Formats: sequence, structure tokens, C-alpha cells
Amino acid sequence: MRDEAGGGPASVRRREMLAMPVALACGSAMLTGCDTARPARSAATASPAPGPERAGEVPVTPPEDLMREHGVLKRVLLVYREGVRRIGAGERVPVGPLHAGAGIIRTFIEDYHERLEERYVFPRLVGAGRLTDVVPVLIRQHRRGRVLTGRILDATARPVPQSVRRGLTADLAAFVRMYEPHEAREDTVVFPAMRAVIPPKEFAELAETFEDEEHRRFGAAGFTGVVAQVADIEKALGIYDLDQFTPRG
Repeated sequence: MRDEAGGGPASVRRREMLAMPVALACGSAMLTGCDTARPARSAATASPAPGPERAGEVPVTPPEDLMREHGVLKRVLLVYREGVRRIGAGERVPVGPLHAGAGIIRTFIEDYHERLEERYVFPRLVGAGRLTDVVPVLIRQHRRGRVLTGRILDATARPVPQSVRRGLTADLAAFVRMYEPHEAREDTVVFPAMRAVIPPKEFAELAETFEDEEHRRFGAAGFTGVVAQVADIEKALGIYDLDQFTPRG
């Protein structure tokens, strides 16, 4: 994504706000109280802002943009799975990483990514008579997901008492169970259908709209900054190293 032109104080404030879930969840700029103390980088400092667009650079298409945002969602689902595993094993609830992950779900997925889908994608499909049976289910799942996220944020805002663990585990598991097929259906059916209902000129304009909205909300670092935040959460939980998921036998 291109660097936002003239990102000033408002962009800095947005990046600082986006980094707040990690710091607030753990009480400081360090992930203290989490399983591993690590610095909580902000989107403004974790990664350098993208440089100017190179001549001849291939633009990011709207489906690609939405699909890579799903990559952020998938990584937070892994965080949720790790939380469920630890609670089920009787370990300490990793409230800091879970709260930070839910904060990214709320700000980046629900308040941004899903709003793009509901405003620019779903109406065009339904208006063209496409996927009229699928879109209402996706919207209903968006609404249900926001309820679950609200409960997860509330439950992880402080140390989780024994009496709350079962409900938190159920909400985390329900979110994962719903969003794995949800995002898979969008990636394989909904987003490919966009090309059939949106003319090429509008398709290109939509890419610019998505990019502008991303930088307006999340500053010059945009998507890259959010990915850096997710990586910090994974490191705090000890699940960042990709090779640990490789079967050994």
C-alpha cells in the first residue's frame, strides 16, 4: 500500500490509538502480566511506513486487499485457539494477549474490514442478483461476531476469575468456529464474484477507496502496522515461530 500523503498529527494519533489494546491489556508499554514480557510496538514504530509507489508497481486489487485482511483475522483466531488451549489445560488465562487480539478484531476487522464489505461489496452482489442466499448469513454473522467480541473484551479487561473461564472459553471457541467458514466462503465465493458485478473502471476506483480508508483509519503504516501488532501478540504467547507448527513425525 502506498504511504499516505502528508500524514500529520491526526495520523499519529490514529496509530497510537490502534496500539492501545496491547498496552491497555497489560497495564503498560510492556506485555507484563502476560506469559512473556515483550515490548508492545505501535503501528507507528513497529515497521517503517511504506515508501512512495514505484513506477510500474502492480496495484493491490479490492479482493486481494480484503483477503490479506482475512490473514490478520486468521492470525488472531490462532491467538484465540491458544487461549482456549491454555484455559482448558488449567493454565493462567493470557488476558493481555487475548484482550489485545480482541481489540484488533474490533478496530480492524469489525469496524473497518466488515464495514467495507457491508458498504461496497454485499450491496453490489445482491443488486445484481448474486449470492442472495449467502449475503444475509454473512451479515448476520458479522452482527453475532460483534456481540462475542464485546463479551471477550469485557471478560479480558481484568484478571479472569474461575467463574468466568467457562463463558470466555465458549465465546472464544464460538468466534473461531463461526469465522473460519465465514472467511473461507468469502475468499472462495464472495470476493471472486466481485469481478462479475463491478465494471473495471469502478473496480480500480474501489481499490483507491479501500486504500484511502485504510490510511485514514490506521495512519501511514496501515495494514503493515496492524500485522506488526499481531506479531507482538503472537510473540507474547510464544506462537510466533512458524516452524513450531511443522509436524516432526
